[in-house]
Amino acid sequence: MVVTHGALQATRGRCALTIGNFDGVHRGHRALIDRVAAKARELKLASCVLTFEPHPREFFSRDAAPARLTRLRDKLELLATTGIKRVHIVRFDARFASLPAERFLEDVLLRGLGTRWLLVGRDFRFGARRAGDFATLEEAAMRHGFRLEAMPDVLFEGERVSSSAVRGALGAGDLRRAERLLGHPYTLSGRVAHGAKLGRALGFPTANIVLRRPPPLGGIFAVEVEGLGPGVASVGRRPTVNPVPVPLLEVHLLDCDQELYGRHLKVCFLEKLRDEKKYDGLDALKQAIAQDADRAREYFARHG
Repeated sequence: MVVTHGALQATRGRCALTIGNFDGVHRGHRALIDRVAAKARELKLASCVLTFEPHPREFFSRDAAPARLTRLRDKLELLATTGIKRVHIVRFDARFASLPAERFLEDVLLRGLGTRWLLVGRDFRFGARRAGDFATLEEAAMRHGFRLEAMPDVLFEGERVSSSAVRGALGAGDLRRAERLLGHPYTLSGRVAHGAKLGRALGFPTANIVLRRPPPLGGIFAVEVEGLGPGVASVGRRPTVNPVPVPLLEVHLLDCDQELYGRHLKVCFLEKLRDEKKYDGLDALKQAIAQDADRAREYFARHG
């Protein structure tokens, strides 16, 4: 998969394209991409995804934007598993937000990407003040000679698949529902940073991963760390000691005591054990962590 970003120059290539945030790369996104890939093969075009960084709602709403399911790095890794040939990342900034719909069509879709076949949902909006819609695309397709197709909603087990539905499941601690909608377990990833080493002092050393944005879930979880095995993780603000303004991911590995500083970890969330809680002192906190580790071990014994 080729990843490009930044300004687009006029291309001689031609592509079958779909457009979106693709947050979480869930079953609905995969159905969309599968359709693009199939059509690209049929028409002998390159298959392409156009996505944005940051998400448009993060640009417009800032702190009120919904929690991200996947960082850009993780999203690209998931997209690479779909067989799509190219991903172009548009920087969503004030200049791009002010781009008129017709300019977006001509400069980005047609001249920049060489779009000959386009798949979007009927609720797709684009251009400054969201002036462009599916009807705009239909008129442009007739005028410029590309083909347009509308993607219907994707249902799984009777439920419409969407990033909002995944966020709702994660926020409620329903990891099984989230996994059904995603088509894969939910993961967070990041680089291990130095902390206050309080976990080691309590007998439960943790790998601390700073999250740039508040995640869509919180609490204490049984997790699997890719390449390192089972663990118990906390996602929260550490209310008992050393509170943090943005939730922190702290992972205690159950069967591994390697030095992890600076390593990039991928943490797979399997079962929510409880909500985060403020304790009356370090002794109570230590006892709670021990109980969490025991419950995580029980989970892995049942699902081993």
